[in-house]
Amino acid sequence: MLAYLIRRLFAAAVMLVVIILVVFGIFFLVPRWAGVDPATMFVGKQADPAAIEAVRQKLGLGEPIFVQVWEFFKGIFVGRTYASGGDVTNCAAPCFGYSFRNEQAIWPVLTDRFPVTLALALGAAVLWLIFGVAAGVLSALKRGSLWDRGAMIVALSGVSLPIYFTGLLSLAVFSYGLGWLDGQYVPIDESVSGWFGGMILPWVTLAFLYAAMYARITRATMLEILGEDYIRTARAKGLREPVVIGKHAMRSTMTPILTMFGMDLGALIGGAILTETTFSLPGLGQAVLTAINTKDLPIILGVTLITSLAVIFANLVVDLLYAVIDPRVRLS
Repeated sequence: MLAYLIRRLFAAAVMLVVIILVVFGIFFLVPRWAGVDPATMFVGKQADPAAIEAVRQKLGLGEPIFVQVWEFFKGIFVGRTYASGGDVTNCAAPCFGYSFRNEQAIWPVLTDRFPVTLALALGAAVLWLIFGVAAGVLSALKRGSLWDRGAMIVALSGVSLPIYFTGLLSLAVFSYGLGWLDGQYVPIDESVSGWFGGMILPWVTLAFLYAAMYARITRATMLEILGEDYIRTARAKGLREPVVIGKHAMRSTMTPILTMFGMDLGALIGGAILTETTFSLPGLGQAVLTAINTKDLPIILGVTLITSLAVIFANLVVDLLYAVIDPRVRLS
């Protein structure tokens, strides 16, 4: 198990380095190859030449590529100093960039908005994993029944309806219509009950989409597993049906579910743009949308890296859970 853990950690570290290089290339090299000055992407095309030249010197865009890559890497771990003549800007570690539009480092912006996105992703993930998997298992066990048909119709609706539609519909019904929830986000340090009340609709809306997908995948996987020889052998040996389903069938069914869960949760931690926009949640998704509208490139770059880190971490956890669920992983 320890050797497996070391291999996965090493693979995650290599992947992280590759992602940082790719992200650096997308934001700094590709525009140059296309004939676009990266400095104008940071301050805007309408800025005067002096401002563009100052940013170019501050970011070291005139340096050789390997020097720029090294400074980018070093800034993440030990911080970075942006200097142009007498104008010096310090960016403490971890430095994911500096927004010259807002005159602030990117890391405080990310850490300020990250808890909102994390709470949204984790709360919705718990709901969709519980209800989606449970609905899929019951549909597989009651194949062809009224429950099966009804659950799959609801799942198809959940997959088909976009989040901005279900989100606005839930606000119209439960907030503006019935008045059960005000639908306004309240920071948790101001009011725990207000925070919880403001997060219920985003959780349910986001979970409805993903639970529908998980129900369909779980049902298909469970039906395939129930037809395997070892399931028939377990039943022939006289094992009780709850033991056959819970101990044998579910362990094999959870493998593809964990794969999906790691990818989905990691991506959502990078920001659920539609959900956060619909419910006005001040998370990373809202930060990215604002940065796109204002062309604040460092914010987009920072959130891209955070999303990549979240996906790598989520997949690392999933790989470790594989080893717990399936002993064959530890032996391979």
